[in-house]
Amino acid sequence: MAVDADVSAQIVATIRDWVRKEVVPGASALEHADEFPVKWVDDMRGFGLFGARIPEEYGGLGLDTLTYARLMEELAYGWMSLSGVVNTHTITATLIARHGDEDMKERLLPRLAEGELRAAFSLSEPDAGSDTASIRCRAARDGHEYVLDGTKMWVTNGERAAVLSVAARTDEGVTCFIVEKEPGPSFDGITVSKHIDKLGYRGLETVEMTYTGHRVPESAVLGGAAGLGQGLRYMLGGLELGRINIAARALGVARAAYDAAMRYAHERETFGTPIVRHQAIAFKLADMATRIEASRLLVESAAAKYEAGQRADVEAGMAKLFCSETALEVATEAMRIHGGYGYTTEFPVERYFRDAPLMIIGEGTNEIQRIVIARGLMRRWAEEH
Repeated sequence: MAVDADVSAQIVATIRDWVRKEVVPGASALEHADEFPVKWVDDMRGFGLFGARIPEEYGGLGLDTLTYARLMEELAYGWMSLSGVVNTHTITATLIARHGDEDMKERLLPRLAEGELRAAFSLSEPDAGSDTASIRCRAARDGHEYVLDGTKMWVTNGERAAVLSVAARTDEGVTCFIVEKEPGPSFDGITVSKHIDKLGYRGLETVEMTYTGHRVPESAVLGGAAGLGQGLRYMLGGLELGRINIAARALGVARAAYDAAMRYAHERETFGTPIVRHQAIAFKLADMATRIEASRLLVESAAAKYEAGQRADVEAGMAKLFCSETALEVATEAMRIHGGYGYTTEFPVERYFRDAPLMIIGEGTNEIQRIVIARGLMRRWAEEH
């Protein structure tokens, strides 16, 4: 989905300006109140962000991966949770665009692109996070339907979603189902069984969801009959885009923390001079800026590989790993540069510090990323030698 460079730059600039004017001034207040940003999400619908990666023939913007990543970076610069509103929605829409039949695409993608329907991604379970092969949620065939029973964990946007990509075990293996429901805490055997309170990443719901005898038609199987038992392959492939999103939002948080630290270092004076003139502070800023620039290049590399239609598990894993660690390091250093003020809610660095760990854990922990990267490197070595 190639996009003209000037058009891409214009779209990103529009979102950047909106974030600076609307989001940055009010993000901390909403975050501290753990309040869903209704107006900003409506604005994002108006910008077409829920259809950013959906092809134009289905009503989306059809943006390339790098432009999408840059948009997520700008959203996260203002408030990381905003990029989370879009991420799982985009993963599920991408799964439908890649593997859904034409009826599913025509019925769901235009409404997902417009933001009329919100989507969520549901792979993890209480006892199956990184160990995705241990999924217990069961989908039992009953005539032309499947009956879903089980519990899913860490479902971002789960309560507000109308469409979910759900991993469940069938006789053929783990299968991905596109489950449709009414938004809300319960619907026809689907229950939000727990709201999970979090250190950061506030303002949008992360929930546990229980399926008790929920029936879906056989047409809900992603990929049709050929998709039975292919759920893990489909969904882990979708996580490549999710990891690029995580890397981009980590880059946005790191940039915001760096800018806050640089601004404060110019304003704060000790011993008669701005602290930015002290070598100890200047060296911190130099290291922060270097890691941010390296993060940007890794995001670009992963986005280019993914956009080319090539397997990008190594590049996406590298970007997610490095960018998320950078976000935490830069946020920590920004807090230290602020001194005591960095530990207060008066300045936004405490929010960056609380948001950063999510990127280290989300879409596969960084320990898992190292496994993915190492296996990919060994696979490529074997193919090339």
